[in-house]
Amino acid sequence: MKRTLTALAVIVAATAGGAYWYIDSKQPQRAGELQLSALQAAVTVDYDERGVPHIQAQNEADMYRALGYVHAQDRLFQMEILRRLARGELAEILGSKLVDTDRLFRTLGIREHADRYAAKMDMSATASKALQAYLDGINQYQANHPAPIEFDVLGIDKRPFTTADTLSVAGYMAYSFAAAFRTEPVLTHIRDQLGADYLKVFDLDWHPQGVVGQQLAAGDWQDLNAIAELSLAALEEAGLPQFEGSNAWAVSGSRTASGKPLLAGDPHIRFAVPSVWYEANLSYPGFSLYGHHQALNPVASLGHNNEFAWSITMFQNDDLDLIAEKTNPDNPNQVWYRGQWVDLQSREEQISVKDAEPVSLTIRRSPHGPIINSALGETAGSTPIAMWWAFLETDNPILDGFYQLNRANSLDTARAAVENIESPGLNIVWANASGDIGWWAAAKLPRRPAGVNPSFILDGASGEAEKDGYFPFSANPQEENPARGYIVSANYQPVSPTGMAIPGYYNLPDRGQRLNQRLSDNSVKWDLNNSQALQLEPGTGYPQRLLTPLAADLRAAAGDAEEQALVEQLLGWDGQHTLDATAATLFNQLVYQLTVEAMADELSEAFFATLLQTRVLDSALPRLASDATSPWWDKRGSDAVESRADTVKAAWQASLAHLRSTLGNDASTWAWGNVHTLTHSHPLGQQKPLDTLFNVGPFAAPGGHETPNNLSQPIGPAPWSVVYGPSTRRLIDMADASSALGINPVGQSGVLFDKHYKDQAERYMRGEYVPMHLDLDAIKANSRSQLVLQPRAD
Repeated sequence: MKRTLTALAVIVAATAGGAYWYIDSKQPQRAGELQLSALQAAVTVDYDERGVPHIQAQNEADMYRALGYVHAQDRLFQMEILRRLARGELAEILGSKLVDTDRLFRTLGIREHADRYAAKMDMSATASKALQAYLDGINQYQANHPAPIEFDVLGIDKRPFTTADTLSVAGYMAYSFAAAFRTEPVLTHIRDQLGADYLKVFDLDWHPQGVVGQQLAAGDWQDLNAIAELSLAALEEAGLPQFEGSNAWAVSGSRTASGKPLLAGDPHIRFAVPSVWYEANLSYPGFSLYGHHQALNPVASLGHNNEFAWSITMFQNDDLDLIAEKTNPDNPNQVWYRGQWVDLQSREEQISVKDAEPVSLTIRRSPHGPIINSALGETAGSTPIAMWWAFLETDNPILDGFYQLNRANSLDTARAAVENIESPGLNIVWANASGDIGWWAAAKLPRRPAGVNPSFILDGASGEAEKDGYFPFSANPQEENPARGYIVSANYQPVSPTGMAIPGYYNLPDRGQRLNQRLSDNSVKWDLNNSQALQLEPGTGYPQRLLTPLAADLRAAAGDAEEQALVEQLLGWDGQHTLDATAATLFNQLVYQLTVEAMADELSEAFFATLLQTRVLDSALPRLASDATSPWWDKRGSDAVESRADTVKAAWQASLAHLRSTLGNDASTWAWGNVHTLTHSHPLGQQKPLDTLFNVGPFAAPGGHETPNNLSQPIGPAPWSVVYGPSTRRLIDMADASSALGINPVGQSGVLFDKHYKDQAERYMRGEYVPMHLDLDAIKANSRSQLVLQPRAD
């Protein structure tokens, strides 16, 4: 027995020792010395208390090469999984269940576009050189260090990262903006299958002369919804960040306590582990920037230094059209284009599949763009649906644009940089220490034919899908140093200087209106403290906008004194989504049930599920509530003619029944924090039991859908999981940029078991901010370790 116990102890100790060695071998090295090839001089990297690297180099190439190396230490798996998603290569490591996702991304043309773009890039340009140095740093790290744990779990072979990979990831980020896949099929279906009276609540022009509805058969409608579902699933199930919305504002010195401009920004992005942004403070003689970087991108998407600062929001312009092509009855590989039959182009690709045979894919293209039916494989219907997407069709020197923006300290240089950002559409909100503030909507806006509404699927044979060039950048929405003393951007529909219409899938105006209301108060002098309170604002006026027209119907629906009290509590609610708010729970459940009772019977289950994921539903519900005569209120398949009051009563009763069965009969326990939670999901955390190891959370979450603190949940039944929200909160007072504040939702590192994997998650949920150390004195004072990268004697 003694010998057995001794042997067992040895085995346990060896196993524990082996596990410790294995985990330790995967951790980033943040102290000591390392050698890198192609460095011209030593580079020092000071790591602060959050694991943010502060890189001090002697020249630009060394700086970007060091950034690539340290970025890879913390985020190599994020880089790998993002490039595989964008290039349609997930099935190679995750198996057959990812073939549909790979087929979708191959069909979108991101991979093929990136390869062509990379081949024609001027690699002698300064931005291209920066990218080459950065990628070299990544590849040197990958080649000389053990692979991340995720590589071992999934059996991923190392391979170098390329310029095409960076461009592919940019395509994925652009695609994650595109709401057209979810919105255009369902709106076209409502228009052509239900009619103008049903379309009215969406406040879209009715085009009865459109012939698309006559072309599409039942199988084609199924195709369109299948593509919408596939598009949504590809984004939701990847466990990777995608862009959704954002807040940003700049206040001029006349309105701040310091007398200098103040910039605030919090881009709204799907939560994930690791989070989207990698923070790094970069410097070499003549250059300094504290930046927030995306995976595989050497230039910062958000940044600041002592001279200037900027943030971004999503423009939400419609830069993607779906187009139904007319095929030749005698040749299905031809479509009618500008008065003649033209051949569809096609190419063959193969999708490698783990533990299965490769899947062959034929990708076709019309003159309008890729035929997205290819994403459905052999089940595709008879009508080819083409995709015109500005990301594929414009020159889009976005790398150059952000490279220049990283160095733009004046209005003129910032404006010139922003003009190079053509797709996806972004609002750049900018400020400098000289006192200027500015906003430019960056996008290449196409000239569509008069009267064409791209909210619907367009007819490829009629000419309505053609583009007559692009509008000049001067026609884009923009402002510089407005007299009111502030600029706010919150994804609502902006106004062009020319007054032209800019089609898009914009967010509700409520969030922007709430920010504008606060910022317009001339009695307030803005500083870092009251700006924090505004970023963390959990309220919205949307509930009362929706509920007020329904007040009488809700009071009539209340069955007893307890229900009457709940109705009055709801009608008197101020819209604050605080953790203890029970009205927030009741309201969001009622929104879902009202949508179900009013709209589900008119739509198939699949189209209704797609509608729930669109931004147009947010705008439609208050219009529906205000129109007691809308045909949506009448339930199809019922002998009776239901009124608004009937439907509201059914929704009210269903809401209470669900909440009572889910949360209990005591309504005082229906606190928002009990049902509204945030879990940061890792790609491997999609599977149990790996979720307990890789995911971070859940946390009770304040805020909600379209509040300034936009911790947003989908429309659905309680409980709710937060999908997206502030991917960082940044506040920079240009009087002292070294005092700038920020926060990461999870942690700086993506390496499991690293101390910076989730060290900011709880502070983020509490609404705390942390310093973003900029100046040399602050860097040295807060340095926890120093890594020195030395030139390798090759």
